[in-house]
Amino acid sequence: MEIKIARNELLKSVSRVQSIIERKSSMPVLSTILFDASGSNVRLSATDLELGFQETISADVIQEGSITISGRKLFEILKESKTETFLIKMKENNWVYISDGVARFDLACISPDEFPAFIEPEGVAMVEIDADTLADMINKTIYAVTLEEAGFKLSGVFTERVSHDGGDDFLRMIATDGHRLSLIDKTVVNVGVLDLEKGVMIPKKGMSELNRLASEGGTIEIGFKQKECVAKKDNALLVIRLLEAKFPDYQAVIPKESAFPVLLKRSLLLEAMRKMLILSNERYRAVKITLENNLLDLVSTNPDLGEGQEKIEIKYSGERIEAGFNPKYFIDILQSMESEMITMEFTDSAKPYVLKGDADKGFTGLIMPMRV
Repeated sequence: MEIKIARNELLKSVSRVQSIIERKSSMPVLSTILFDASGSNVRLSATDLELGFQETISADVIQEGSITISGRKLFEILKESKTETFLIKMKENNWVYISDGVARFDLACISPDEFPAFIEPEGVAMVEIDADTLADMINKTIYAVTLEEAGFKLSGVFTERVSHDGGDDFLRMIATDGHRLSLIDKTVVNVGVLDLEKGVMIPKKGMSELNRLASEGGTIEIGFKQKECVAKKDNALLVIRLLEAKFPDYQAVIPKESAFPVLLKRSLLLEAMRKMLILSNERYRAVKITLENNLLDLVSTNPDLGEGQEKIEIKYSGERIEAGFNPKYFIDILQSMESEMITMEFTDSAKPYVLKGDADKGFTGLIMPMRV
């Protein structure tokens, strides 16, 4: 294989797979990018066996063929170079020659025959979704995915199709770690064609890669078939292996109605929670929230460090309510929202608090109380 290729195009593609390629693996080939050159294009492939990514870019193909190149080393070479064109040429005994016309590199490679087969699923029903809409859905849920290995059932974002009062179908994403839950519904044209009868679990890493594609704007095609999620954008293809765990009945923990809705400014509550987090640590995480006499009183107590308090004026004349919460959970939800004014809904000190906002249509953030 021998190609001449534009540095910027190659760097963009190689950058995309840096979070996919395995840097420490029992299979060294997973740290490489597979190049397949033919016609006037070169196809780049990367995988960690759970995710697969392919992108086709234009190149001056002098000699067709395939080769694997260290993804990390190639990225560093491209990043440091200032020239516009690169020559990449396969040599004997699995070596590759890389030159930008100023510097040259001879890198040891792995036989392309060892690279895992990458097969695009066939017959997948796809729909187009606005990339900004998809990114918003991911950003409003991914932070709630559990980081604990024991929580396998919660280690992804549950995605399903739902109807509101027998009306149009929506695409729904939900994530929870058992302490907080984030849910968002969005209208997607033709969402009914997606294979989402029982819902699917997309792993957190897969959602992160999907978000990288979505962050570039435009539109994305997305579909599901059996155990895989397929996403396409321009000349890029992402295939994600779905989790087989069954997501719990999340509907059971969402309050059907609120006895005490409170309207307040999102930025004020976010700033106050950030202040309360200052005294928080592994042993003392809870912030006590008290609602009484038109005041929202926040108190953070740490016997090793001291105490912090802030009061926020609100419109509330109901009974006194006290509850403890992890301020980090409030911060994660509030940061993901865009509404200037939010509604904090609660029923009593033992039930979860629910956050909603008019500018965050279809979104529900829920936080479980904890013992103070």
